[in-house]
Amino acid sequence: MLKIQEIRELIKLIDDSTIEEFKFEQNGSKITMKKHLKGENVSTEAVREVHTPAPVQTVVTEPAPPKIEDKPVAQQTEVKTETITNYHKITSPMVGTFYAAPSPESPPYVKAGDKIKGDTVVCIVEAMKLMNEIEAEVNGEIVEVLVENGQLVEYGQELFLVKPE
Repeated sequence: MLKIQEIRELIKLIDDSTIEEFKFEQNGSKITMKKHLKGENVSTEAVREVHTPAPVQTVVTEPAPPKIEDKPVAQQTEVKTETITNYHKITSPMVGTFYAAPSPESPPYVKAGDKIKGDTVVCIVEAMKLMNEIEAEVNGEIVEVLVENGQLVEYGQELFLVKPE
């Protein structure tokens, strides 16, 4: 079943696109979204079925990226995938709310490009009114912050990509 944040992101993507109708089914749950022109009724339908359907293989397709320096697209994709797999992923040790800074008026603990050590605090995950400082546990450079400030995170969800030293 999709998380509420994922559903919100889908709604925004559909709203910003030229897609008029979107249907999604997974594990007995169905989501149908339709965009209408002004003046028409709007309906969003979510149905949960009781029976368990057979497993369905999901295939995600993305448009092919443009060629760069006359290299074939497949080679570029392989290089990017290989590079990402070499990164260390800092994950959330609990369910909670991600905070990038110690307070709203403070700068974030880390941002992309920052050098970190194993004991560097990279964020806070608030769980049950307790602020839990999350340490990097690896020396390296922050490549990407994967979540936004104030976002709910799940146990094991990737928070940062780090290029280890």
